[in-house]
Amino acid sequence: MSDITPNTPHDDLASRLSLPRYPRSSAYDARWAIDNQMGPHALWLLEWLAPALGLDTLRPGARVLDLGCGRAMTSVFLAREYGVQVTAADLWIKPDENAVRIAEAGVADRVQPVLAEAHDLPFGAETFDAVVSVDAYQYFGTDDLYLPTLTRLLKPGGRIGVVVPSLSEEIEGSEPPEHLRPFWEPAFWCFHSPAWWRRHWTRSGAVDVLAADWLEDGWKEWLLWCDVVAEHHGDEFHVRMSRENARLVRADQGRTLGFTRVVGRRSGSVPGCGPCGCAARTP
Repeated sequence: MSDITPNTPHDDLASRLSLPRYPRSSAYDARWAIDNQMGPHALWLLEWLAPALGLDTLRPGARVLDLGCGRAMTSVFLAREYGVQVTAADLWIKPDENAVRIAEAGVADRVQPVLAEAHDLPFGAETFDAVVSVDAYQYFGTDDLYLPTLTRLLKPGGRIGVVVPSLSEEIEGSEPPEHLRPFWEPAFWCFHSPAWWRRHWTRSGAVDVLAADWLEDGWKEWLLWCDVVAEHHGDEFHVRMSRENARLVRADQGRTLGFTRVVGRRSGSVPGCGPCGCAARTP
C-alpha cells in the first residue's frame, strides 16, 4: 500500500493547500492530489458535497456510483473516509490505470473501476444508494431527459449529489460579460446558476431537490489550486491549462464564476422520458 497522507504535513506545499473548511482533504498528500488532478481540487469539492448528501446516505457499506471519477481520487476519498463501496466510472481514464491508484491507496476491496459513458451505464435499476459526480455532471446533465434515466439506478429514496463549475446568475443573451470575453469558450455555456440547476432538477420530476447552493468564495480556492498546479505539475499540458484557468478566474474575481452543489432524493416514481409516456431507458 502506498501512503497517500503527507509525510511532512507542515511543508510549504501541504500548508498552502490545507484549508480549514476541508480538514479531511488536508490529510491527503498534496503531491498526490496535484499529480492526479483533472481540474478544480476534487477532494475539496467532494468534502463540501458530502454533508449535504448526509451520513445516512454515506454509511459504511452503502453502494455509491462515482460518475466521471477521473483518476479516482474522489472514489478513494469516499472509500477511505466513509467506508462505502464505490463504483468508479469514467470514460477518459482506463480502469486498469485507476486500479493501480486504487490498490496503492489500499482500497481495492472497496472501489471497482469501470469504463463507462454517462449515457450508456452498464448497471441495473436500483443498484446504488447514492450517485456522486464532481466536476463532470455539467458535460451531460444539462439534457432535460438525463436525470430521470440516471435516477433509475438509485434505490427509492437514494440520493444524487453533484458539484459543478457554475455561474452566480444566468447570463442574458448570447454573449459573455465583457470582462470574460477574452477567455470565453463555447463550452462554458454548460455552466449554470444554482437557481437554474434547482429548476432543472425540480421540473424533471425525478428527484426532490434538497440543496442547490453556491460555494462562498469558491473562486478564491479555484484560483489557489490553479496557481499551485501551474507551479508544481510536471506535465506541460496541465501547466498550460492551469495557467489559462487562473487567468480566467483572476479576471472574474468571483463576479460570475464559482461552484454549485446540487443534491436530490429520488422520488417515489421516476417519470417517463417523453410525451409518449415510455419509460426512460436503463441499459
